[in-house]
Amino acid sequence: MDPIHVALGVVDMAQHGRFTDIEALFAPPLRDVVSADTLHAAWSSERSRIGPATAVGEPTCEATGSDLVRVSVPVTGERGEHTVVMSVDDTGRLHGLRLAPSVAGGVDGGWTPPRYARPHRFAERAISLGSGQRAVGGTLTLPRRGGRGPGVVLLAGGGPFDRDQTVGPNKPLKDLAWGLASRGVAVARFDKVTHVHPDVATAPGFTMVEEYVPHALAGIDLLRRQPGVDRVFVLGHSAGGRTAPRVAAADPSVAGVIILAGDAAPLSRAAVRTARHVATVDPAAATQAALDLLTRQAALVESPDLSPGTATADLPFGWPASYWLDLRGYDQVATAAALDRPILILQGRRDYQVTVDDDLALWRAGLAHRQDVTIRVYDTADHFFFRGEGPSAPADHNTAHHVDPDVVAGIAEWLVPRTGITARLRRRT
Repeated sequence: MDPIHVALGVVDMAQHGRFTDIEALFAPPLRDVVSADTLHAAWSSERSRIGPATAVGEPTCEATGSDLVRVSVPVTGERGEHTVVMSVDDTGRLHGLRLAPSVAGGVDGGWTPPRYARPHRFAERAISLGSGQRAVGGTLTLPRRGGRGPGVVLLAGGGPFDRDQTVGPNKPLKDLAWGLASRGVAVARFDKVTHVHPDVATAPGFTMVEEYVPHALAGIDLLRRQPGVDRVFVLGHSAGGRTAPRVAAADPSVAGVIILAGDAAPLSRAAVRTARHVATVDPAAATQAALDLLTRQAALVESPDLSPGTATADLPFGWPASYWLDLRGYDQVATAAALDRPILILQGRRDYQVTVDDDLALWRAGLAHRQDVTIRVYDTADHFFFRGEGPSAPADHNTAHHVDPDVVAGIAEWLVPRTGITARLRRRT
C-alpha cells in the first residue's frame, strides 16, 4: 500500500476528528502505547498552537533502514505549522505517529541572530555525542578569546526538541549559545535522543535518565577537553532544568548548575494545571473530554496502582510507566540541595507551565539553607524567557522572539565575574 496515500488519509481523518479510525490503523506495538483518546488530546493541543488547518503540504518519504517508510506531512494552520510524522509498513499499518515542529524557510526557519550575539567572537562546529543507535548530533560554540574560561552544556526542555529547542520560528537554546559565546563562554548543545530516535520515547524501560544523562555527560566530557575551557557547568531549561541536578550528581567535575524554569512540582499535576490555563486563555484549545482524559491519566500516575505493567495508553504524553515511576522516585530539589556546587535558578513570572507559586516556591524552600544559591525572577518573561505582557499563551510562540538579553547577561555574569572576561568584552564592544 502506498505510504503517502496512507499518511494523507491519516491527516485527513485527524482534521475531521476521526481518531478511532486512525487507531484502527495502528500496528500492535503502537496500539499498546497510544489510544484514540490520547491522539485526540495531542491533536487538540497542537491545534491550539497553530490554529485550524489551512493547508496540507507535499509529503516527503524516508527509508528507516527496516521495512518501514517514514512519511512527513507538513500542515499549516492559521497561526503556525507542524509536521505529522508517521512510520508505515507495506500493509498500510502505522508503527509510529508523532507531531513535530515544522522548520520553514530553510535550516533556521527564518531565525535571525539576537542583537546581543556577536558572531565574529566565536566559531561553531558540528559534533556527535553518544554511540551506536542512540548517537545524536550537536553543535559546539567556542569563543575566539585568549586564555581559558567556562563552558556550559545546554539541556532542552521536555519533548523531542532539536539542539536549538526550536519552537515555531524561535530557537531559545541557539539564542543562549550565541549570546553566551559572545561573552566568552563555550557552549555545547545537542539534539535530544527523542528527536533523533523518536521510537525510544515509548520503549519499555525508557526513563528521564536515558532521555538526558548519557548525552549530557558526553557533552561535559567533550567541553572539558577543549583547550580554552577550565570548568564546565550544566544549564537546563524546563525538564532539562529538572534533570540538571541529576546530571551534576552523576559527574563530580561539574562546576555548577543553572536551572531555567525548572519544574519542581509533580509533573502529572503540573500538566493538568497547564491544560486548564490554556483552556482559559484559549477556550477552543482544549476540549473538556481532553481535559478529563488528562486528569484521569495524571491521577493514575500518582496512584499506588501505577506499576511497570501499566498500559502506556493510560498515561500522559504517551510515556511508558517506567518513565513515570522514575520521575516519582526522583526528587530534583533534594538532589540539588545535596550538591556541593553553586546553583543559579531563573524564573519567568509570566510562565504558566512552571510557576513562581508552585515550582519556584519548592526550590526556595528546599535550598533556603544554601548560601551559594542565587534565585532571580524576571517579571516580563514567559516559559522560554521571551519578554511580553499579560497572560502567556501557546500562540505567543508562533511569532519571532529572542531570549531576554537580561537573562543572557545575568547567566554570563554569574559564570564570569565582571572583573574577568565579561568586563573585557564589554570594553571592546
